[in-house]
Amino acid sequence: MSGRAPFDPEAIRELAKILTETGLTEIEISDKDRRLRVARAPVAPASYAVAPAPAAAAVPVTAEAPPDDPADDPGAVTSPMVGVAYLSSEPGSAPYVQVGQAVQAGQTVMLIEAMKTFNQIKAPRAGTVTRVLVANGEPVEYGQPLLVIA
Repeated sequence: MSGRAPFDPEAIRELAKILTETGLTEIEISDKDRRLRVARAPVAPASYAVAPAPAAAAVPVTAEAPPDDPADDPGAVTSPMVGVAYLSSEPGSAPYVQVGQAVQAGQTVMLIEAMKTFNQIKAPRAGTVTRVLVANGEPVEYGQPLLVIA
């Protein structure tokens, strides 16, 4: 910074506070020869805040991790959109499905939140859930395998 004092830590705290209050994920200020950028990871909407689960209550992500690509599995259920996957209807409630559970065609298996709208992801066919490939609160991409139904 060419001999200039670093930014005031209190100024950084104030910018972080503005991020929290406004819901922004980053803010940047600059002057003639200095620039300060403060950023944070996006968080789930307040209506669905994700609390960290205790280790003992963690949902298993896979029953077994076969070496093959889950996208090639004929029973893979893929994401129809970009968003955030939620395995239960609200924090603290039981997941829609678990590994080893039988599902019916049309049964809700998870939610994907996109643009503040929660979209139900339904089982395309009846069968047994053999793998859950995403974690609660994990961002997902279009076409990404979410779970496998055998």
